[in-house]
Order: sequence, then C-alpha cells, then structure tokens
Amino acid sequence: MNDQIISQEGYDKLKEELDNLTTVKRREIAERIERAKELGDLSENAEYSEAKDAQALNEGKILELMGILKNVTVVETVNGGNEVLMGSKVTVKSDKGEKDYEIVSFNEADPLAGKISNESPLGVAFLHRKKGDMVEVETPRGAVKYKIMKIE
Repeated sequence: MNDQIISQEGYDKLKEELDNLTTVKRREIAERIERAKELGDLSENAEYSEAKDAQALNEGKILELMGILKNVTVVETVNGGNEVLMGSKVTVKSDKGEKDYEIVSFNEADPLAGKISNESPLGVAFLHRKKGDMVEVETPRGAVKYKIMKIE
C-alpha cells in the first residue's frame, strides 16, 4: 500500500478518533455486553447480539485506523507562496465563475465546504501549479478548464 499524504491536522483527527474507539467506545461496548449477559440465555438475547455486532464493528474500525496511521506521511501545510501545496487556498476561474478551494488530506475533504482532497482529480490537477496556470480537469460532465487566480 502506498503512503498517503496527510496534514498534521488530519493525522491528529485520525489519532483522536482511534483513541476514542480504543478507550471510551470499547468500554461502553464491554459494559453493554456485561449487562446483556445478566439477562440470561445468550442464544435468544437481542441486546447481547447487538452489543457483539457493535464490538466487531468497533474492532474493525480500530484496525482500519491503525492501518491508515501506519501508512501515512504527515506533511507540513503551507499557506501563501507561489505554488499550490497541501493546505493551500486556491482561487480558480472557470466558465462558471470563480471558486475557492482548500487542498486538504483525504480524511478532511468536504467538497461542499470547498475542501478538496489532494488525491481528488481537482486536487491532483492543482497541486504544484502556479498562479496564472491553466489546468484542465476531466469530470463526469466532460473536461473543465480552470485558471489559477490566487494562491494563499
């Protein structure tokens, strides 16, 4: 698996989620299992079955996060400058007008808020470009041309 690039903020969010799942969530699920055991017959105990399912999902998520954290490279976010990098805020112009984007790591992406992943087609197209560059991006509706107007 190739290392994914992630910002320190994105790494911290993943680490915080992992810590929560391994401490708080594990304890809550263990308590649910114990309460369900007290109800008796486990073969027909819906509460026990649901708690065990929740435990399996939680452990799966913990393993997934541990794998992600082991295979990421934390990079410094850069604001300002003349090249689009992780953390850059970019103003671009297309046929549809101007739009602002922020280049973030995969787990911070929120396209509706203008935060695009460095791994998305737009993110890949904008990375390492300079103010004034023309960029063409293939979208489901065809190619769209963008001009990089500003980099913060």
